[in-house]
Amino acid sequence: MLRVLGCSLLAVLVSIPVRVAGQSASADSVPTIRTTSELVVVDVVATDAQQNPMLHLPASDFAVSEDGHTQAIKVFEEHAADTPSPLPPLPKFAPGKFTNYSAAPTNGAINILLLDKLNTPMIAQSVVRDQVLKYLKAAPAGTRIAIFALTTQLRLLQGFTSDPVLLRTLVEGKKGIAGASPLLAGGAPGGDNMSTDTVDNANNDVFGNSPDADTVLTNLQQFEAQQQSFQTMLRARYTLDAFNQLARYLSSLPGRKNLIWFSGSFPISILPDADLQDPFSAVASSEDEFRQTVNLLSRSQVAVYPVDARQLMSDPALNAASSGRNVVKNPGQAEQKFFLQTTAEHGAMNRMAEATGGKAFVDTNDLKAAIGRAIEAGSNYYTLAYAPTNRNQNGNYRKIEVKLDRPGVKLAYRRGYFTDEPSTPKHQDNAQDAMTDTATYNPLRTAMLRGAPDPDEIVFIADVRPSSADTELELAQGNRAAPKLSGPYRRYTVTFALNPKDFRCDVTQDSTHHCVMEFQTYVYDNDGVLINMQTDAINAGFTSERYAAFLKSPLAYRQQISVPTKGEYYLRVGLRDDTADHVGALELPVASVAKLPPASTLAPAPGLGTSPRTAQK
Repeated sequence: MLRVLGCSLLAVLVSIPVRVAGQSASADSVPTIRTTSELVVVDVVATDAQQNPMLHLPASDFAVSEDGHTQAIKVFEEHAADTPSPLPPLPKFAPGKFTNYSAAPTNGAINILLLDKLNTPMIAQSVVRDQVLKYLKAAPAGTRIAIFALTTQLRLLQGFTSDPVLLRTLVEGKKGIAGASPLLAGGAPGGDNMSTDTVDNANNDVFGNSPDADTVLTNLQQFEAQQQSFQTMLRARYTLDAFNQLARYLSSLPGRKNLIWFSGSFPISILPDADLQDPFSAVASSEDEFRQTVNLLSRSQVAVYPVDARQLMSDPALNAASSGRNVVKNPGQAEQKFFLQTTAEHGAMNRMAEATGGKAFVDTNDLKAAIGRAIEAGSNYYTLAYAPTNRNQNGNYRKIEVKLDRPGVKLAYRRGYFTDEPSTPKHQDNAQDAMTDTATYNPLRTAMLRGAPDPDEIVFIADVRPSSADTELELAQGNRAAPKLSGPYRRYTVTFALNPKDFRCDVTQDSTHHCVMEFQTYVYDNDGVLINMQTDAINAGFTSERYAAFLKSPLAYRQQISVPTKGEYYLRVGLRDDTADHVGALELPVASVAKLPPASTLAPAPGLGTSPRTAQK
């Protein structure tokens, strides 16, 4: 949460309005749940009969049980959607200057829109795009949203922002355009359930009505069903992998996350196809992966809100374009098949929502309203935490039940968890770990995630521009690049400007003021892969006289980072006060500064200077 002190530098430099006491809580006053492996955290959404959030319920109204055994609630917090006071807009900065200051509250839930192009027909994707744009035009101020897309891999399209113009620009642009799924047969709603009838139509005139024709078509249907099952299995694997990736990414961010997932189907085959000679051969089961994914989402406080992008459907097999012999001979059977498949798909969506504390929206044409209801419900919730009386970590499933002493109130919460023994976290600050998937927890590392919300415990301005007009084959001194990264590169200069009073410096017995700071600049490629970084740790010691002078002027610090000249890249810039454990970070596309005049003529940075490892004053 932004502190009033943190605004002072910006207020001095660019005369922007600052928050005053009463508009938002300080960082130290925001309630924080600190959990260990012995605490189970459950987010609970309570709504009335009209689906309106129930606010200001006391802890005494809630009761929690695990496997039928009553649990004592150790932590209880209410989270309500903040309505930020209207503030004048920020003044426009000169090109190359950026800030992590935001007027939006930072202690509420965050929202993720997942545009599923892998499991959704193109026509339905276009509907989703239009409905998302309608929602963004009327979205409440301060709603923080990130947008991801899923094809055969998960891609971050827009990191967390409360700027509706930025979000609309993304959805209206090329990245928001519908695309054909590489694994979804057919383009009509109903997706991949019409392939067998297509075979029947294509061969009806060729083979006629002979018994041999029936045998050939039966074999073709069996073959195509098996091929289709393989594609369904691939879609299931890609989808579950994406959800695992999202859960791990979001687990580093505190609090509740609402994942609004627009999909044409969830590709888990639960029921066999009775029309086939070998009904079970075409069933692509992913139950084990489904269990693992749901458990990971629950542990990461991610509530899933699936939205059926196909809207309210009728059986496409019964329209004039689908008149295969199976449909003509037995329209009731075809309709039943469609009903069973749709029921299974909706069932999977409901299971995912219920297991994670979300809600599924199916058979609705108002996707805009579904987005609004999901975000409203997921932004008004209660967090309960308890220490389970059963401490046996045996990997079994534990059922959670939450009851509320209020009639007519509906609760949504995660329904259980698997007691897998969590790995012991390692606390170390090796910057090179950020290049690997095994990076250990570090507040600044979390702040430096591609597309993550911009923390503003420390507010700063970053001036970013090319270091010179030339390209080079070697990395800037001190850069740590991913293996096999090659040039040519263009070097960029990043200058941090901030209020020195935002750092806490401990005073020793000899009256020396010690300040420990970290400055980092990361380079991400368009797929969100970290490819280069510059990290500097500063341990500065000041005499009392020097420290008093140090506090009177803005602090500046300069780094240089190399970026490949070919491709699309993003810079993530951040800093940390190690003593107070406060961080600040922001993100910008390299393209936004690539054509600026070079920084070669800039004066030396005041304050701590340029990329020293230690400083003594």
